[in-house]
Amino acid sequence: MTLPVMEPQLDAATLRAWAHVIDGGPFSSLCWGERIAFDNPDSLTLLGALAAWTDRVRLVTTVIVPQLHDPVALAKALATGDMLSGGRLTVGLGIGGREEDYRAVGADLSAQNRKGLADAVAVMKRVWAGEKVTESVLPVGPPPAQTGGPPLHIGTIGPKTVRDAAAWADGVAGTTLDLDLGKQAELFQIARSAWAQEGKPKPHLATSFWFALGEPEVARAQVHRHLLRYMNWIPAEYVDAMAPTTGWAGTEDDLVELLGKFEDIGTDEIHLIPTSANIDQLRRVAEAVQNFA
Repeated sequence: MTLPVMEPQLDAATLRAWAHVIDGGPFSSLCWGERIAFDNPDSLTLLGALAAWTDRVRLVTTVIVPQLHDPVALAKALATGDMLSGGRLTVGLGIGGREEDYRAVGADLSAQNRKGLADAVAVMKRVWAGEKVTESVLPVGPPPAQTGGPPLHIGTIGPKTVRDAAAWADGVAGTTLDLDLGKQAELFQIARSAWAQEGKPKPHLATSFWFALGEPEVARAQVHRHLLRYMNWIPAEYVDAMAPTTGWAGTEDDLVELLGKFEDIGTDEIHLIPTSANIDQLRRVAEAVQNFA
């Protein structure tokens, strides 16, 4: 389950309440995304809070864009989060599709590509291995709780990026806009083949989609409102056109049926993305998905 970090007027009490419910089960992971030019919480600051607010659930960034950060400082922050959470961190990484986020922090736009991502990962892995990557007296610490660093998942829907990431990633944490099971199965097979070519164990296969529970028209309107807010870099008329087929809206029974279809194509984990901060939506999903725990 993803925290509603892209919803308006959030406060600590709301985020903490969601974290406690998610940690109580049956969810396997608590996820949250990163944006810079938006009013969402800072991802790395939130990681520290979530490490303190939870005890069981895995913490998954979906996704952090390393090119928006100094890679050494990012490695230190993530290692700290892994240490504070007792080794419960999984790091989803992506290239990032919004130039405004790169410009907001003065990041190098020429690094907004697969090579820029791989270069940053290489630096972070060296830090987590205890290497000295600067002219410092001591290497940058603390060491992560998980040997070699937290698992890394590539956040993408692009086959080329998946193939490239097989060299350094442990899994895939993508997204599906239109819930096309055939396209998702095809991307998963590309990942399996790419990992096999690298001589690595099969990847962890996850995807995500927006959701709203309720009567069809009301739930679909909720998804639409969320998309208009979240996709503010896209002309509103384009968002209006895609909203009827983006994400999922329906009843608990419909959701369970859909999850079963994703399970059938070999999905290891679904990261559900809420379109409201109403914690009742979270509690209803928790009750509905107990059989998938």
